[in-house]
Amino acid sequence: MSLFEFSPVVFDLPDADVQYHPNWLSADVANDCFNRLHADTPWRQDDITVFGRQHAQPRLTALYGNEGKPYGYSGIVMQPNRWTPLLAHLKEQVEAVCGVHFTTVLLNCYRDGRDSNGWHADNEKELGRDPVIASLSLGAARSFHLRHNSGDYPTQKILLEHGSLLLMRGATQHHWKHQIPKTAKPVGPRINLTFRTIK
Repeated sequence: MSLFEFSPVVFDLPDADVQYHPNWLSADVANDCFNRLHADTPWRQDDITVFGRQHAQPRLTALYGNEGKPYGYSGIVMQPNRWTPLLAHLKEQVEAVCGVHFTTVLLNCYRDGRDSNGWHADNEKELGRDPVIASLSLGAARSFHLRHNSGDYPTQKILLEHGSLLLMRGATQHHWKHQIPKTAKPVGPRINLTFRTIK
């Protein structure tokens, strides 16, 4: 598994610490991870509550993590599956880079361009203050947007490519929201692994 063969891109964003590492996984390793996770993950589609109304979540999800560490957002409370050998190995590799021990990984499967993730911050209380979020992308490249809560700064757009790793640290989740918007372009499936620490 190749780690940071290329220098990371560090974004000059106020109130944030965001780094993007392209080609964090070699193409062969990234392809193997995508195929195994796409086929073997027990994907589910939950209803989420937005402004008091329930909607089918526009993507598939799965949660893995330490026993007794559920994760909740948008009216959903997910109980973790046990770590698989593949996910445990990826977690260890990401931890070595971040210097953080992760308890949990939330997997998202975007089946095509109609699947999305709306504006939000990973600021749930169980993540604690200044959480470190490590996001590994596999499959089709999708655009990732960051927007400052004040509205005083332009939206930052990052193309998350196959095998790349995005790190968000410090006060990022307090001051910025992020999204994966829908796209009319013909795109294949994408799997995103977001590693986090539940206190």
